[in-house]
This record gives sequence, structure tokens and C-alpha cells, in this order.
Amino acid sequence: MSRETVIGSVLAVLTGKAVPFVRPGAVSAIAKQPLAGRASVGALGLTGDEQGDPRYHGGPHKAVHLYAFEHYTRWRDEIGPRPALEQPGGFGENLSTLGIDETTLCLGDQLAIGSAVLEISQGRQPCWKLNHRFDQRDMAKRLQDSGRTGWYCRVLREGDVGAGDDIRLLARPHPEWTLARLADVFYRRGLERELLLEIARLPLVESWRQLIEKRLESGQLEDWSRRLDG
Repeated sequence: MSRETVIGSVLAVLTGKAVPFVRPGAVSAIAKQPLAGRASVGALGLTGDEQGDPRYHGGPHKAVHLYAFEHYTRWRDEIGPRPALEQPGGFGENLSTLGIDETTLCLGDQLAIGSAVLEISQGRQPCWKLNHRFDQRDMAKRLQDSGRTGWYCRVLREGDVGAGDDIRLLARPHPEWTLARLADVFYRRGLERELLLEIARLPLVESWRQLIEKRLESGQLEDWSRRLDG
């Protein structure tokens, strides 16, 4: 495979266990820790990784969460030093990346990493647990407003990944729809009908498709308060 297809690299591979989290009954595996060696990637994610709330996290379309490590510098500039910003894993990511972010990646991009092949399935919709993770009451909304949310991938080919692996772009079926542009429509231009109709033609995960259909039918945005504030 030619070097021209290399678009980034893996800084760290991370997994976490689900543990009780701040509120009675709440569980989270957001505190991911880097692995020393390589990790196997199956249809539901990295071996040994867990999710605290399977209603909203995990599953085949959220198998692997990626986050750009370059964003950490901007977050330190904006909210100051935080323990969760001292090393990769602060945002609950499985792969901490270098050289790529929401402005350079598109929905449906197919990425070869190690011996695995991933496909970008959706951007992340931040939730209230980030507010506690960063001791910043509006952190989830800050992520949403910034567009620096991270993104999820489904697994097209199982394999293994490790720190230092190249990230190679194999296919880009929707070059006009970067993750940043999608986030802009979802969170800032969410009732522009022509854009919604265009997005509806994309291969969206079912939850996003339902959201778009509801907006087209009702002409109203959904209430984000429960997701962002808890």
C-alpha cells in the first residue's frame, strides 16, 4: 500500500473497566488506560474494553472511539490544566490519534490500522459524564459547540492495533461530508431543511436517521438538556 494513503498515526491504544461513577446507579468506563502491547479488535471493540451504559455506548456502530490528541492542547488553553488532560484517555477514547481530526475525516471513511479495518460511523454526541470527568460543569456542551467531539467506528475487518501504527485511508465515499460539517448541521444549523434532506441520503446509523426524520417532520430541535446536563 502506498505511503500516500497514510493520513495519521496511533499515539496510544486504551481500554477501561466499567465502575461506579459519581451518582447513585451510574456506571462508566470513561477512565481509559493505555495498553503496553497490541490489542485485538473485534466486532464490538477492543478486547478487555467495557462500557458503563450499553444503551448509549458500545455496540457494532460504536465499537471503537477515536480522539485527536492535538485537541488536548486547545482544551488546556481553554479550561486550564486538568488531570484528565495529562495523558491520552481523558475523553474515553480507545485510540488516541495524531494527524487527523473532525475537519479532515468524513463520514464513511474506511481506515486501515494495524491489521484491522474500521469505518467511521458517526461523530460523538457528548454526555454529562464529561462534566464530572473534567470538573467543568459545561464540558459536554463545550465539546458539542467546539466540534472537537471525537468519532466512532464500526469494524469492517477484525485484527489488532498498537501504538505507533499508521492510519491509512482506504476509501472516502462521502468527501463532501466531513465530521466537522456534520456536527455543524446537527448542532448549529439543525433546522435547515435542504441540509437535513441531504444528510438523510447518507448512510446514517439508525438513531441519527430517526433524529433527522423527527426534525423534518416537526420543524423542531430535540431537547439536549438530559444528555448534556444529566
